[in-house]
Amino acid sequence: MLDIQTFDARRGGNVLYKALAHPLAAEALADLGAELRAGGGYAVFDPEAVAPALFALHPAMPAPSAYFVQDVERLGAALLGRAARPVTELPRAGVGCVLIAAFDAGRIAARLAALAPDMRFVTLDRAKIPDAMLTNRRAYLDRLNFATNFAFFRDENKLHTRVVGANYWSGYGAAAVRLWLRLFDASGAAIATWEENLPSGAGGFRIDSREVRARFGLPAFTGQLFIHALGVAGHDVVKYALDTYGEAGEPSLSVTHDANAWPSDRYAGLPAPHPDERVTLWVQNSHAAPIPAGAIALDRMGREAPVALPREVGAYATVALDVAELLPGLHWPAQIELRAGRHMVRPRYEVTRQGRTRIAHLNVERADLRPDPAIAQLSNLLGRGFLLPFPVLPPDRFRTIVQPNPMAESQATLPVRLDLFDAAGRLTAQRFLGNLPRAHDCALDLDGMAEAAGHAELVYDFRDGGEADGWLHGLFRYESRQTPHAAECSFGAHIFNTAMTWRDEPQSYSGPPPGLSTRLFLKLGDHERRSFTVLIYPASADWHPHSDTVFQLIGADGGLIEEARLAIACRGSAMVFPHEMFGEPALERAGALGYVLIRDTTCRLFGYHGLMDEAGGFSLDHMFGF
Repeated sequence: MLDIQTFDARRGGNVLYKALAHPLAAEALADLGAELRAGGGYAVFDPEAVAPALFALHPAMPAPSAYFVQDVERLGAALLGRAARPVTELPRAGVGCVLIAAFDAGRIAARLAALAPDMRFVTLDRAKIPDAMLTNRRAYLDRLNFATNFAFFRDENKLHTRVVGANYWSGYGAAAVRLWLRLFDASGAAIATWEENLPSGAGGFRIDSREVRARFGLPAFTGQLFIHALGVAGHDVVKYALDTYGEAGEPSLSVTHDANAWPSDRYAGLPAPHPDERVTLWVQNSHAAPIPAGAIALDRMGREAPVALPREVGAYATVALDVAELLPGLHWPAQIELRAGRHMVRPRYEVTRQGRTRIAHLNVERADLRPDPAIAQLSNLLGRGFLLPFPVLPPDRFRTIVQPNPMAESQATLPVRLDLFDAAGRLTAQRFLGNLPRAHDCALDLDGMAEAAGHAELVYDFRDGGEADGWLHGLFRYESRQTPHAAECSFGAHIFNTAMTWRDEPQSYSGPPPGLSTRLFLKLGDHERRSFTVLIYPASADWHPHSDTVFQLIGADGGLIEEARLAIACRGSAMVFPHEMFGEPALERAGALGYVLIRDTTCRLFGYHGLMDEAGGFSLDHMFGF
């Protein structure tokens, strides 16, 4: 496992990790490593415990001759076999050069120069990205300097990908946002680097693989796109929707949410294949350090017998791993756990069945969570507490299947119930799924339970005992009754629409809880593929009887074109198509970069979105808000 700190629930993301992992930092550190190697021995001074991550992410750096720290409690800590010595011994290190493992380290270098005046000092400032890419030049490790993310990106075999989003940073005061983009092919080679300016207002943007391939004269590729948003405000997260679509008779269509920008130890929510399916895990290395053979493994959830990938994955490379290669004979509804070793951001998987593919993402399996007995008592003040809402698509056209997913390393049991609601918010059915073990194979088909479109919710139910940690997740699979097409997505539970709070719930898009408002992004699609959303009004306790939901049609420049309103019943839902709500002329005015902003100041809605085509293809995943 990589010795790096990426994200935790209390402090958020580790900006130092992003600074060290940036592709431009990797290039600069490769040059610095070559210089240090040519100069003979050198020492490392590590005032802020940065060096372990530095050498983990950049193993090509030459090993130092000596390792020095200033914190007495860190004496004896090891770096590449060198025990940490007190910095007061630096003059007797026997080297002429010292690498100070810190950014903005001019003052540190001045202090050391007084201690060891004959030595040469270099700092991690050599690995800084250019000033022109910094939002805050006065503080290099400001989180807004590293609003970065990765996207799966492919243009191959009649399949294309499209990253779609909006300049939501303008709403927080950003005046001139642009994207710095680097495309890596399957081998990890950088095949294109460019910038794109975003509209000055809250307009939309898209990055289409067909257009990128034509612009740079590229061969077919499957790889990953590194996205760095420059000049941002408010949010340091790059959020997007990723469409995969076919052409020239290729019927595939799917959508998946943005990647989680922080590598994790483990991921879960990877389904085993049906006997007539192939499930491909896209192993995409997020770093300049190769993933060693054996560092990535798959395990049948709950078995605790991981099977390692026996080959190396190069820097920034992409490998298509057929899960049956490591876990032969394992079939749906078994679940698979990915031991990722912090080598990649949230991975994608692709299911191929009857000539069609669908792409979805895994979710972060938390290592920091433990069961909390307090969750069983939340009903006194928070009603049904944690809810995991998902759509029930019209049952005459679609099958809806739900599978609860263990999503924490410590989770041994999963006590859950399913509550089913019609569009008007009436509870129509309940099913206790049991106190499920970690290795369960429960996947509930709602055929016979749902008579009309609406939504369902997974909730905790302790009637047979069990433990809960608040990180309740599920996989939702939708199958067309008319075509071989299917879609699937996954997400986790939250507490919704109650004035009482518990820790960081109900979560807010900005500010402290309770989150009682909505701001969701809905792309528009085109004449071939119609955009739609399923909006759900979940409520842990009683809240407003109806939502006051505003749909704002936004043009390419961020300006408002038209507005429409909708009232959704508490615990109800609505399926909305923008072309029906606004009409074709208004969508034409919005253009290809237009979108719909869904706002509600009375309640927190949970949304899913996708596309539908006339041939029966469709996509579905949860929406993002800002």
